[in-house]
Amino acid sequence: MNEIAWSARAEELLPDLVALRRAIHAEPELGLHNPLTRDKIRAALDGLPLAWRSGPSTTGLIAILEGARPGRTVLLRGDTDALPMPEETGLDFASRFAGVMHACGHDSHAAMLVGACKLLAARREEIAGRVMFMFQPGEEGHHGARFMIEDGLLDPLPDAAFALHVMPNAPHGVLSARAGAMLASSDRFIVEVTGRGGHAAMPHDALDPVPVACEIVLALQTFVARRIPVADPAVLTVGQIVAGTTDNVIADTARLLGTIRTLSPRSRGTMLEALERIAIGIARTHEMDASVTHIEGFPVTMNDPRAVSLAERVVGDMFGHDSWMTMPAANMGAEDFSYVLEKVPGAMIFLGASQHGSDWKSCCALHSTGMVLDESVMARGAALHAAIATRFLEKGFEDQ
Repeated sequence: MNEIAWSARAEELLPDLVALRRAIHAEPELGLHNPLTRDKIRAALDGLPLAWRSGPSTTGLIAILEGARPGRTVLLRGDTDALPMPEETGLDFASRFAGVMHACGHDSHAAMLVGACKLLAARREEIAGRVMFMFQPGEEGHHGARFMIEDGLLDPLPDAAFALHVMPNAPHGVLSARAGAMLASSDRFIVEVTGRGGHAAMPHDALDPVPVACEIVLALQTFVARRIPVADPAVLTVGQIVAGTTDNVIADTARLLGTIRTLSPRSRGTMLEALERIAIGIARTHEMDASVTHIEGFPVTMNDPRAVSLAERVVGDMFGHDSWMTMPAANMGAEDFSYVLEKVPGAMIFLGASQHGSDWKSCCALHSTGMVLDESVMARGAALHAAIATRFLEKGFEDQ
């Protein structure tokens, strides 16, 4: 197949993709159940030769395109959920739902995947193999990919899997990825220090948990700085400290809420063990108790080197080699596409979506109330989905 033709056809589809993206953006949904978004996707793909799967745990969809001849299977993924935050973009199609916004670009991910469905369905007779299109809710901390896997929606597993993620503060239209650890694991924790409350003027008659909680925070930061190797990094952030009710009362308890990000199972295990040891040990030193609750998050997103190499070659052939950038280091954000990549070789690829000609370094980042995209990049994303899928179906990872 002529990969350049994908780009031309995707540009023709762009008005429809923009309209779909804006419709999804205006009605954002949270968590594992995105019925409005699901129905928009089904309507956009109505009449195409697709088989559909869904499961009990989410509103996620798998659309399957069977080629004219048997062959490999490749999965393409786009997520669909939004974030619980206000929108301050001033766009005509801004969120109509208070406190909910598509600030991570999932609306564009879904639209690009719809575009890829249309492109590939139009060439079904030329395809040997199968394409699975994964429209996945619950990426924002809700483990949607894991639930879809547990529901058996990916069985039998594909031979490769790819996903695109827009980056509003990256060069317009530039694709980037790296082999190995691409994004971090993400775990949450709660530390509760229990002391004994009392009058703020008489702390000697109480056991004040607040300075102990502060000591735990500092000790954890010291552990990261002095005990975690820079070649296998970790990030620990305490995002919230909760204690007390007023100025003249010593609280009974103090709570710390935070996150741990790592790039390997080894650092992940080290950090979780240290968190419990340090928190409990410091509390006991001050004759108090501490409890540690660990909420397991996403694993490390590990890109297969062969999949990254394939993506780089396809980008170079389609858009020129200056449209590819190999990431020099991993990003400490997290992604639940990691669950797919634990089971299937593949890669996540970033797509720069800053306004064309803008100073991309000053653009609002993901998860910002002012985050906007240059929608024209969606044609490139849809075309790349289709080209990577067909290249893999034709040649696998062997086109070196």
